[in-house]
Amino acid sequence: MSGHSKWATTKHKKAAVDAKRGKLFAKLIKNIEVAARTGGGDPDGNPTLYDAIQKARKNSVPLDNIERARKRGAGEEAGGAEWQTIMYEGYAPGGVAVLIECLTDNRNRAASDVRTALTRNGGSLADPNSVSYMFARKGVIILPKEGTTEDDVMMAVLDAGAEEVNDLGESFEVISEAGDLVAVRKALQEAGVDYESAEANFLPSVSVPLDEEHAKKVFRLLEALEDSDDVQNVFANFDVSDEIMEKIDA
Repeated sequence: MSGHSKWATTKHKKAAVDAKRGKLFAKLIKNIEVAARTGGGDPDGNPTLYDAIQKARKNSVPLDNIERARKRGAGEEAGGAEWQTIMYEGYAPGGVAVLIECLTDNRNRAASDVRTALTRNGGSLADPNSVSYMFARKGVIILPKEGTTEDDVMMAVLDAGAEEVNDLGESFEVISEAGDLVAVRKALQEAGVDYESAEANFLPSVSVPLDEEHAKKVFRLLEALEDSDDVQNVFANFDVSDEIMEKIDA
């Protein structure tokens, strides 16, 4: 769990400054469009849209792009695609379970991309419901450590329904039930605590510890999946120790 969170946090830092920036922008824009279509175009009345906009802003997506995506999704401007959410399940090297969330306007292309990324990188597609039972939908809020202690965060979120606060090195991660996400996020805002992202994710109930060799293979597979324009999120149940993460980063 902590290994996966650390990997995700590091990856987003890198993604924001390298060539994949355009890809990250596209995924964040898609999130806004879908949130506005499903829950309306007013961020104050649509918490999912509010959080999608916040995440895009934190990742430096231009405000014009954000507003246009909101309008397309809400039907105030023409040109929105018919996005479908599809979940695929699979296995990565080392017996790691993988949930792949696609947001696509072409189901066949998405399925083909996912299958190719898995099989070329030592993984395989699994039958529906064969790995999803190992994951639970949870609210996940990531916030920078700057000027904030774990106690500050704990005090702010405890009464709002937070279940745990994890130290990820440079940031804290607050976990709650998916239904308590908005209440926990609001509690942080009221306490004056800045956060980077708040979203509902799938977290594993059991983790598979990986050695360096398997960790490298799993990371390669996850990166191949995330390279697909149709893949929005990838969740996996591996755990990698700090020691192995440092070796791989080096």
